[in-house]
Amino acid sequence: MGMVQESIEVDVELSVAYRQWTRFEDFPRFMEGVEEVTRIDGSRNHWKTRVAGVSREFDTEIVDQRPDRKIAWHTIGGEVRQMGVVTFDALDDHRTAVRLAIDFEPTGVAEKAADLIGVIDRRVKGDLRRFKSFVEQPGTTDDDHPDRPTPA
Repeated sequence: MGMVQESIEVDVELSVAYRQWTRFEDFPRFMEGVEEVTRIDGSRNHWKTRVAGVSREFDTEIVDQRPDRKIAWHTIGGEVRQMGVVTFDALDDHRTAVRLAIDFEPTGVAEKAADLIGVIDRRVKGDLRRFKSFVEQPGTTDDDHPDRPTPA
């Protein structure tokens, strides 16, 4: 399995960063290769992705969720094998450290080659940079959209 670990500091308070990360349906707005995420229930999501030119659909299950601290997940069934954790730590009242670690098993020649040359690492780093821009942008947080439901 491959392993990617990246972190970034975002200029929003911890609860804002955490709540935005739990809005999985917004992931296509800042994650390269994620085409759609649909909530199945309180702990499972269905994903449509395109990585290294290969389209995949798979389900994930949240296996550990601690509000304002941590979300851990793994894929269930299917050909995509992945698990990960994202943690959130307040640096001060208006800055948060977001740390992401993903274990994955590349399948197929294109995905294995992409992993070997570091494409996956760069993609995750880029996703975190885009998350930073997204969550810091006015109009994207719960505070800006009080009518949006808070995820379970």
